[in-house]
Amino acid sequence: MGESFQVGCRQVNRQDVEKTITEYLKPIFGFALKHCKSIHDAHDLSQEIAIRAFRGLLAKEAVVDMGKFIWTVAHNTLSNYYRDTARSMVGVSIEEVAEILADPSSEIDADNDAEAIYRLQSEIAYLSKQQRKIVIAYYFENRRQTDIARELDIPLGTVKWHLFEAKKELKRGMNTMRKTSELKFRPIKFHSYGISGSVGTKSPDDFFRSALSQNICYCVRNTAKTVNEIADDLGVSPVYVENEVEFLEKYGFLQMRKDRYIANFIISEPTAELLILRDNMYKRVAELFANELYDELAASGILDDPDIWCGQTDQPISLTESPKADRNFVLWSLIPYIAAWSGEKLKNESISFEEAATIRPDGAHNIFHASVVPDEMALPEDYVDMKNWSGPMWNESGGRILWQIDSEWSDRGEQPGFRYSKDAGRILSLYEREFQGQCLSKDEYAWLAERGYVKTNGDYDGYFKAVWQIVVLAGKEIQDKLLALGERIKVKYQRDFEALKAPYAEAVLESVPAHLRKVEEYGLQFVFHSDGWFLLHCMKALLKNGKLKAPAEGQRKALTTLITNA
Repeated sequence: MGESFQVGCRQVNRQDVEKTITEYLKPIFGFALKHCKSIHDAHDLSQEIAIRAFRGLLAKEAVVDMGKFIWTVAHNTLSNYYRDTARSMVGVSIEEVAEILADPSSEIDADNDAEAIYRLQSEIAYLSKQQRKIVIAYYFENRRQTDIARELDIPLGTVKWHLFEAKKELKRGMNTMRKTSELKFRPIKFHSYGISGSVGTKSPDDFFRSALSQNICYCVRNTAKTVNEIADDLGVSPVYVENEVEFLEKYGFLQMRKDRYIANFIISEPTAELLILRDNMYKRVAELFANELYDELAASGILDDPDIWCGQTDQPISLTESPKADRNFVLWSLIPYIAAWSGEKLKNESISFEEAATIRPDGAHNIFHASVVPDEMALPEDYVDMKNWSGPMWNESGGRILWQIDSEWSDRGEQPGFRYSKDAGRILSLYEREFQGQCLSKDEYAWLAERGYVKTNGDYDGYFKAVWQIVVLAGKEIQDKLLALGERIKVKYQRDFEALKAPYAEAVLESVPAHLRKVEEYGLQFVFHSDGWFLLHCMKALLKNGKLKAPAEGQRKALTTLITNA
């Protein structure tokens, strides 16, 4: 005898249930076909709906409305289907997506078009974090509004308001054609970036190693935008932008203005005209300054001063004789050092570092800057480009300063594990210990030799000799003599330098957003001083006319490295 149950007031047996489900199979498959990406998925979904409806009817004692029961099962099964397939949705993660399909009478899920359902999923990602949590909990997890309010520690009325606003926002988004910018198809990449100031526990690479972080900042370099506007420009889900924006804002790379974000650092995007203007300016200044400085150093005899120490040689060192410093190698350190530090009183320092710099949560206190250069730009063949350049960098410890530049001639950045801020303190400490007559350990000498700062010969446990290969200025007097040479030249050509700088400074300031003008003005104070482009052009000018020679292969690691008294 078959099992039976009540439908309304009518007794029905198992055979009647099977007949009822069979009658609904065709409309169930039509429902599934509209909501699935393929016929195969539609077959699977319709089968799952039929099985669940059959089991549900057998478990019920009474069903008042058979049609309503079947379609409720269909919608709930469809919700589970979308939950299982959400991982494959482009730009939408399972953790952040809900399908507002749990309530068949919902105004939002009335449209059975599969494309509309897919768009609905994407639009949920554009809701605020709070609204997303509430929508997911209420519609997707079928939780009560009172429980949601208790968990989020907000009033019940706030939950209801968010649900109401979310429906309006979703409908608006569904009816809007979102516009993406060219960044979706042609994302930018920073040509270069760096800092002025101190680093913290994180390096710039920790913030800008991804294309997403770079393009977010580029997108808001001039105009403040909301997370959703940024997402539209980049053509990605707002849930990814949201997390990245919060991280960048926390560390001071973005500035928040109400619900909008704007870049808090300069992203220069120079034109060919501006780059040529800059190149010509530096070429002219370097020809005047670097050539005259080189001639002064060669003619004055100051390079023979015993307070300039350097044991650098590209030949093996002797166990009995101290090597004589290579003058060309010494000049690779002295010329950029003098160019950077001389004429301090000539600088216009009306804007302080504190006014322009950002204090970051990881302990950093610096000014970050980046540049974006088009892939193709018509520049002269003799245009001077900055390759592998870092610095000048300096670090003080124990009354001494380690001053250093990395460049295309040193390629120090290619050394495994090299990081100036991490290494500088240890180098100065080891130098000071040996200067005081202490013998360093075998591992310490090996560490210095690997980085090129010392050259060794012999067996550490037998006959052994170590020679420092970097330039050392032994006292304040020799420092002052060297810097005085540079200052005399800068004073001599001061008016020429100012005239060359004026049009360049004006053009640069015109290209900077108003809220970052002070940062740019601060940087312009250092043009022709501790200015990487100035130092690079000085070295290029001397290499071009043959006064300076390229370093030997064995000299590259310790190139342009100098220790002075603080």
